[in-house]
Amino acid sequence: MPSALPDGEPAPADGSLPTTLSGRGLGFYVHVPFCSVRCGYCDFNTYTATELGPGVSQSTYASQAIAEIELSRRILGPATVDTVFFGGGTPTLLPAEDLVAMLVAIRDQFDLATDAEITTEANPDSVSLESLQTLREGGFTRISFGMQSAVPHVLAVLDRTHDPARVPQAVAWAREAGFEQVSLDLIYGTPGESMADWEASLDAALTCDPNHISAYSLIVEDGTALARRVRRGEVPMPEEDDFADKYEVADRMLRARGFGWYEVSNWATSTDARCRHNMLYWQGGDWWGIGPGAHSHVNGTRWWNAKHPTAYAARLAAGESPAAGRELLTDEDRRIERVLLELRLSDGMPTAVIGNEQAIDAQVGRGLLQRRGERLVLTDAGRLLADGVVRDLLD
Repeated sequence: MPSALPDGEPAPADGSLPTTLSGRGLGFYVHVPFCSVRCGYCDFNTYTATELGPGVSQSTYASQAIAEIELSRRILGPATVDTVFFGGGTPTLLPAEDLVAMLVAIRDQFDLATDAEITTEANPDSVSLESLQTLREGGFTRISFGMQSAVPHVLAVLDRTHDPARVPQAVAWAREAGFEQVSLDLIYGTPGESMADWEASLDAALTCDPNHISAYSLIVEDGTALARRVRRGEVPMPEEDDFADKYEVADRMLRARGFGWYEVSNWATSTDARCRHNMLYWQGGDWWGIGPGAHSHVNGTRWWNAKHPTAYAARLAAGESPAAGRELLTDEDRRIERVLLELRLSDGMPTAVIGNEQAIDAQVGRGLLQRRGERLVLTDAGRLLADGVVRDLLD
């Protein structure tokens, strides 16, 4: 797989941690590393059925994940879980009953908050009304569909296999099943996507009446099939100006329909519709990542699991932690990460975290940052250049 684990020190076999929970919220991320086909742009740690090694199958995955959930309880002790997010891969390739079983294991091992946000990602063609009813009845409260585009030729470049007409059907089923929170994910800047194509995708998404929309610019990751196509000259490399133009169109159309941005790439119809699990990441909370290659963070200790499902399963079968490595973040590491993530939020971040008044004044003078009391917030222009603003503030 193209994605790689970071460098770090070895993690202890028993999974013990040098830090305890910070008290800033606890979430669980459950990685389901299976896909029916590999999308050409994707570099996530995912596997099709033919790529799985011995001792691993979709049918046994839930029991392995549950074993890690039980391990997490032994290490963390009693705690309240605020959010759970099933991602992938395609979590809904597994039977809905398996996803519910993993959620029940978290509920059995921890105190699941009464208002906990429980999300699963899904492809539009990987759900049915019946499976969505099972998920909702099992405790899931939120679903995020990977729409990406409503235009067939754009989906083809991305190697997405669903029929665009399936998206409104899937959303309607989710509503019928009782999901009050429905999100759609979009990608803009795909080679060959015109502005009219992008506007059509936004129109189609808005017609579904979701509570939340994520819109990300296409990134051509090294080692992916799309990167090889770009290198061979089969499709052009996406252009930054195209990204900027399409971002501005998205922001304008979403605002006109009552959506407000709360993170550079995310819009919601209300505060309640924001993804609380992602907010936990962006605001430096604690989370435990279940599954092959999943990353975790507890109060300045970050670790990551063995990448391949075979290695992951073998460690759990041996009674060991699946963690492959870890790192202890310094205070400066944590400050830098805070700036990288928190400044992207509509609420901004405290001025004192930057500590460089000259750099702040320069960004304010360029019209990219604004002061709101003791906080710094990106302007609309600043959102287009968020990475550069962060870099200049940290230099």
